[in-house]
Amino acid sequence: MSVQIDRIDCTVYRIPVRIPVATSFGIMKDRPAVFVKLSDRDGAIGWGEVFANWPAAGAEHRARLLIEDVSDLVLGRVCETPSDLFRNLSKETHIRALQCGEFGPFQQVIAGLDTALHDIFARREGLPLSRYLNKKAPSTVPAYASGIHISAHSKMIEEQRAAGHKAFKVKIGFDFENDARALENAAVELRAGERLFADANQAWTLTEALRFVESGKELGLGWLEEPIVADRPLTKWTKLATGSAIPLAAGENLAGFEEFSAAILSGALTYIQPDVAKWGGVTGCLAVGREAVDSGLTYCPHFLGGGIGLAASAHLLAAVGGDGLLEVDVNPNLLRDAFETSQRKVSNGVFRFADAPGLGIEDLPEELEPHQTLALTRSM
Repeated sequence: MSVQIDRIDCTVYRIPVRIPVATSFGIMKDRPAVFVKLSDRDGAIGWGEVFANWPAAGAEHRARLLIEDVSDLVLGRVCETPSDLFRNLSKETHIRALQCGEFGPFQQVIAGLDTALHDIFARREGLPLSRYLNKKAPSTVPAYASGIHISAHSKMIEEQRAAGHKAFKVKIGFDFENDARALENAAVELRAGERLFADANQAWTLTEALRFVESGKELGLGWLEEPIVADRPLTKWTKLATGSAIPLAAGENLAGFEEFSAAILSGALTYIQPDVAKWGGVTGCLAVGREAVDSGLTYCPHFLGGGIGLAASAHLLAAVGGDGLLEVDVNPNLLRDAFETSQRKVSNGVFRFADAPGLGIEDLPEELEPHQTLALTRSM
C-alpha cells in the first residue's frame, strides 16, 4: 500500500485563557495550536499536530514554515511506509535548517507531518493507530494530571482526584524555599495509592538540584522532571542521578535518535519523555519508547498541547507498553477539550481512547475558530 500526498491543510489557533499557564521560564498567555491534515490521491486523510507553545509567535511561524518552505518536499511524494516522510524530510531539510539555525521548528513540522501520515496508513487498514503499531495494544493507558502549579496544589489535586486521577504532577522551580514547603504539604495530602511527581522545567543549576534532591528525599516523589537544563552534559545528569534518591525524568527537550540513545545508555534517567509534536512524530517516539522499555526504563510521553497530539500520545503509549503514564494537562484548553477523543474521561487513573481507525479524529471541532488557515494542493 502506497500513499501519494496531494494536499496539505494547516490550521492555526489561538484561544484566550483566563488564567495563564506559568512555568519557571515563561508564561503562556493563550493556548496556541497548529493542526495539519494530509490528503492522499484517493481522498484518505490523516491528522497531525505541530508543537507551537513557544515562542509566543511560534504557531504562525511553524505554519508558514510548513506551507512556504517544506511543502515542496511533501506534495506529490509517494510513501510506501508511514515512516518514509520522516526519514526523507529529516535528510532533505537538514541544510535548510542549518542555514537559518532553526532545527527545532523544522523538526516540529516534520513531527506533525509524520503523525498525519501514520494516521492515513492506520485508517486505510481500518485499525486504531495503537493496534496498527502493535496488534496487542490495549485501548486504555494509565494517566496522570499535569500542569498543576505548586501554589494551587491543594485545590487542583482535589479537583483532579474527583475527576478520576490518582497521580499528579506539580510545577516547581519558582521559589526554592516556598516550593519545597508546598511540595511537602502536597505529599502529606496524598491518599493511599496516589502518586506525586514534580517538574522543575530546567530551573536549577546542578548545585541547586543536588540540594533539592537531598532535602526532598523523604517526600516519596515518583520522579523529578528536568531539574537542570536539558542540554547540560550527561556527566552532570549522571552526577545528579547518583546523588538522588528521586528518579529523574526528561526528554521533551531532546531531539534525534543519537541524543535519546545516549541519554538512555547514560543511566541518568528512569523516565524517558519524548514529545510527539516536538520531535520524531510517531516514527521517532515509537522507536525511542521501545528502546527505553527494552533498556529497563519507562516511556512516558510528554505532551502539553491540543487534542490531536494528546490522542497520538495515548496511542503511542499503548503501542509501546511498559508501566508509563499518559500526561494529561489539566489547565483549561479548548483546543484539547473540544475533541471527542480528549473527552474520554479518566476513571480510576485510566484514560480510555476511541476504538476507531487511526487517531479517531474525522474533522476539526466546529466550535474552534481558526486564527489562520493555509492550504496547498499538488499541481497536476
